[in-house]
Amino acid sequence: MTDRLRRLPLRRRLVAGFLVAMLVLLTAAGAFVYWRVQYALDRGLDNDLENATDAIAPLVAGGGEVNSPAADATGAGWQVLSPVGEVLAAGGPAPDRQLLSERRLPTSGHRTYDVGSLLPTDHATYRVRVTRLADGRLLLVAVRRDRRDEALRELVAQLALAGIASLAVAAVVGDLLARGALRPVERYRSRAAEIAAGAGDLRLDVPESRDDEVTRLGHTLNEMLGALEESMSRERRFVNDASHELRTPLTLLRSRIQLARRRARSVDEHERVLDELAVDVARLGELAEQLLELGTPTVAGSSDATAVAAGVVRRDLEAHPERDLSVTSDGPAPVGLSERAVERIVTNLVDNAFTHGTPPVRVDVRTAGSHVVLAVADAGPGMSPALLASAPSRFMRSDEARSRPGSGLGLSLVEELVTGAGGQLRLCHDGHHTTHGAAVPVECEHGPEMTVSVLLPRREH
Repeated sequence: MTDRLRRLPLRRRLVAGFLVAMLVLLTAAGAFVYWRVQYALDRGLDNDLENATDAIAPLVAGGGEVNSPAADATGAGWQVLSPVGEVLAAGGPAPDRQLLSERRLPTSGHRTYDVGSLLPTDHATYRVRVTRLADGRLLLVAVRRDRRDEALRELVAQLALAGIASLAVAAVVGDLLARGALRPVERYRSRAAEIAAGAGDLRLDVPESRDDEVTRLGHTLNEMLGALEESMSRERRFVNDASHELRTPLTLLRSRIQLARRRARSVDEHERVLDELAVDVARLGELAEQLLELGTPTVAGSSDATAVAAGVVRRDLEAHPERDLSVTSDGPAPVGLSERAVERIVTNLVDNAFTHGTPPVRVDVRTAGSHVVLAVADAGPGMSPALLASAPSRFMRSDEARSRPGSGLGLSLVEELVTGAGGQLRLCHDGHHTTHGAAVPVECEHGPEMTVSVLLPRREH
């Protein structure tokens, strides 16, 4: 049953749920009204029974005889019963037969019973009051319930008709409301189908004059579509750029192999060719590694930027003792990135400085308010103002830099790691500054030298 309901359209489920709620509400209201009317009618009958009992009880003689004319004047039927329930005398509209079984007779005091059923209709229905007299006999006083039962049956019929009519109206109103509420959703679905079919520049039509759950859903979906389009655009651009960059080393490899096969070569010549090929393969491996790092940046975690930068500089000097490289700091600098992420940032910035700049290269780590500034500066020619703005783009390199090692992915990786952590990448040279990422209230403090700074939110211990 549950699976069958789940397969129904949402509009029908909404209407069905609305009708079930209305049915429960109407049933509860009808039951309350029926109970109050029944209580009022029974209370009126009970007052008549009590008055008739008070009038007839003194008329019962020792042998069970009753002054019939005086008892009948009450308008109620009556019976005098023996202690075991046998009818000793009767009068009024009460029948001569026994109305109550022996097990229903009270042992003391009085009790009130209904004899006969309301539904289905019974031709002999009574409201009966039985009182145990002092000598052990019982006085039964009864009034007919015909009018009371007829009134209750009429009430049930009217409540049923009113309930059916109310449910019909509720079904129509609920269907109209559900259609109106789901109509924008259907428009969204149709437009989403057009977008899925290839119309990527379309957006959902969201009315500006309304602010409800459906319109907020539309705005959210439009934002999501915009983000997806931007992401797809970036991916397409990345694939195109990667294809272009990979084509050059692959072409160079193919050319070297073709040249090597043109004539017979000595072992030494083959060794030199293999050495050249190894350099090209190493560049391809470096490019592939950087592409993988761009696809899986490591951001989450915590580390001390000062300690990580010092470790990178120490290992670099161990591998290249001839380099003019130093690191300074003003103390511990906790940031919300993993050690691996900070290490990749420092390594890329230092490698860029030595590849495209001029020694000495200085790494400086300091705290500035709520941020940590990690700056790498060199004494090289720097970048033009136009190149400063586009330098973090993937595969971006100046014309003179294309003859040097590298693929143009280092700053892209740094920018992705920094912006993912809520920080800012800042490039400064000769008084020109460009920023990438979040807005950071820290002033630039660099001179004419080429400086690449990373500003990260400071993390408290």
